[in-house]
Amino acid sequence: MKYSRTHVTIRLICTGVSILTFNITLLTVAACGKDNATSVAAVTAQPPAPKLTLDVAAIDRERILKAANAALVIEPITITKYRAQLSEGGLNDFYSNGDYWWPDPTKPDGLPYIQRDGESNPNNFSQHRLALRDLRDAVAALGAAYKITGDDRYVIKGVELLRVFFLDTKTRMNPHLKYAQAIPGRTPGRGTGIIDTLHLAEVPLAIEAMQKSSAFPPDVLADLKQWFRDYVEWMTTSKNGQEEANAGNNHAVAFFLQVATFAGLVGDEAKLAECRRRFKEIFISNQMAPDGSFPRELARTKPYGYSIFQLDNMVTLCQVLSTTKENLWTFELPDGRGIRKAVEFLYPYLADKSKWPRKPDIQAWEAWPTRQPSLLFAGLALGEQQYIDLWKKLLPDPTNDEVRRNVAITQPLLWIR
Repeated sequence: MKYSRTHVTIRLICTGVSILTFNITLLTVAACGKDNATSVAAVTAQPPAPKLTLDVAAIDRERILKAANAALVIEPITITKYRAQLSEGGLNDFYSNGDYWWPDPTKPDGLPYIQRDGESNPNNFSQHRLALRDLRDAVAALGAAYKITGDDRYVIKGVELLRVFFLDTKTRMNPHLKYAQAIPGRTPGRGTGIIDTLHLAEVPLAIEAMQKSSAFPPDVLADLKQWFRDYVEWMTTSKNGQEEANAGNNHAVAFFLQVATFAGLVGDEAKLAECRRRFKEIFISNQMAPDGSFPRELARTKPYGYSIFQLDNMVTLCQVLSTTKENLWTFELPDGRGIRKAVEFLYPYLADKSKWPRKPDIQAWEAWPTRQPSLLFAGLALGEQQYIDLWKKLLPDPTNDEVRRNVAITQPLLWIR
């Protein structure tokens, strides 16, 4: 063992022991017992900051009930209502087009499409995405409303919406995304498209809130869990899924945030463990710069929006995956990179956008920021009151379509433990 004033270095060789103490540097063998890899990764666990508390239910009660009461009277939502003419799939298969792909003006039929980074094509097929988002909005509001009122009306409506969207044979969405973010003239679907179901990441938490009610039929709960089990299995085994999982930017983070909430619903501990491994060994070490920024997001034509999106999802991974035995909030590499550093980097620009040192985003610049969940979750977990104060000041329900497309969380109450 090596000792110094500030740390103790310990070498563990496939012990299976989990160690977490204050100011200790751990050296662990990567993929121990799996492929006998010999590479060693160093991590540092810092002492946890005193957590803060906030009555989110009281703050959001009015907006929750307004959204939930509106959801009580809507018709069931289904992607089968909208036929995608260019899809190579069937009526129950989700379909979308790549955001930044446009018809080629030099070709009579516009094919194949060409890319214009950062510029969303408003004429692309988006009805399935919107249906999915509307389903999430309604079910999340209903779940949050039940959590604060205990009123079974919200559960009964939530069950109806969930059954039609996920379970009924004629109206269900099949548990795959083979045809997501297709590019006319180039490909029928891409791994990149799996980010389209990021809006579903909140649905398992709504289900977990509502399943406590006797009005939630056990058979429906079992069938919903099977749908998410089938979907997360497709995500993690298909070619498209593997491509997205190994993306070197925000797409991989969004992918594993989905895996985390879906696996959490069905109790798949192996997949949850893989999410934690990715966070520590890949996302922090490969995507984060020493100053806490995410260079691949800063290189885009919308660096401000992409940085916010990435931070929200990284912070939410901490919120979902942290346990008493494995606290991602306190995880740091020896050079100080960790989630605290990431929030510290972006916070000043969320508080005052005029200080942003780069050019304004080419789209939706004026609409950011909104009430970013990263501020709330990090503020509570890291003991930073200034983050919470800013969260409370920002707009909770954005209306800009581009921003709404990039917001995974609508009801933070569902995520608070």
